[in-house]
Amino acid sequence: MGVFPWGGSYTTSNNFPPRSHRRSVGNNKRGRIHLKWTRKPAGQPIKLTVALIKRKMELRPLVMCFALCVVYATSKPTEKKERVHHDEPLSNREHDDADNFDYDHEAFLGQDEAKTFDQLTPEESKERLGMLVERIDDDKDGYVTVEEMKKWIKHAQKRWIYDDVDRQWKSHDLNGDNLVSWEEYKNATYGYILDDPDPDDGFSYRQMMARDERRFKMADQDKDLKANKEEFTAFLHPEEYDHMKDIVVLETMEDIDKNGDGLIDLNEYIGDMYNQEGDATEPEWVKTEREQFTEFRDKNKDGKMDKEETRDWILPSDYDHADAEAKHLVYESDTDQDGRLTKAEIVDKYDLFVGSQATDFGEALTRHDEF
Repeated sequence: MGVFPWGGSYTTSNNFPPRSHRRSVGNNKRGRIHLKWTRKPAGQPIKLTVALIKRKMELRPLVMCFALCVVYATSKPTEKKERVHHDEPLSNREHDDADNFDYDHEAFLGQDEAKTFDQLTPEESKERLGMLVERIDDDKDGYVTVEEMKKWIKHAQKRWIYDDVDRQWKSHDLNGDNLVSWEEYKNATYGYILDDPDPDDGFSYRQMMARDERRFKMADQDKDLKANKEEFTAFLHPEEYDHMKDIVVLETMEDIDKNGDGLIDLNEYIGDMYNQEGDATEPEWVKTEREQFTEFRDKNKDGKMDKEETRDWILPSDYDHADAEAKHLVYESDTDQDGRLTKAEIVDKYDLFVGSQATDFGEALTRHDEF
């Protein structure tokens, strides 16, 4: 038994969560650390499962793992679990080109990289922008199309995803062939635990492995059971890819559907978000969710959500911010109005795409004048 710095106690056991039930939070020289949280009402434990995977390129046992920590909650959870995948805005700035191009800079580069450009001279900004254009031009035909611009913007906004993939790629591409095979992933993730009995909390390692294999095969578009970097990204972050959305829906339904009928009824829907535990008083948001299920989620009014209704719930058709911004950037920079951009057209309009010391200083002067 121990005590966390932020309060609450913990105990340890040998339970180990499979990848489908954990969130990677970092790497170290010994392996990857994963956390799993389970929210429960007051008086019931919040589980924090930490697993340290240690792999050695030897014939000795691959790993030792530790952890099941139990922390006691101090209050009843009032925030619901978020199952819905929304397309986040590209920037929190106002999109007003008449005032400044800050929104466009953050949309095109991502927030952190946009700040880096603000420290460069105009000449340095133009030079680095020119180098980026060569990366944006996927087919290397000398032009940047709306689709290529849209793909770049999405990449810039999801850089954290690619950073996560890069970290995991290094620990799974064991033979260094620039591919991650299903066998490599299975051995690295499940190889040593399949010989152990399943834990008492309901997890089945073989079921989790079968679920991962199904997702891996869905991401593996050329069906060779080997994932390139893009396919591996789709495997780890399926919600980001259109061809993976069926698996996102299926896995969500399997998580929530407790009676195994392939559908989600009202009790299952609410039970996934909130555990009443004998308390007759529900938070207001739970009552709202009951109404949402009855009035909007269950479209055919049969008392349950099927696959299509679940898809409409967790994968709503949001406004495509990246598409709108890509069209805006191309339109504003397309001097010859041919619907695509050359490197020269982009660099000539560099202040629309990236900042510099000059634009940053100009905005400072504007703020000074207003003051």
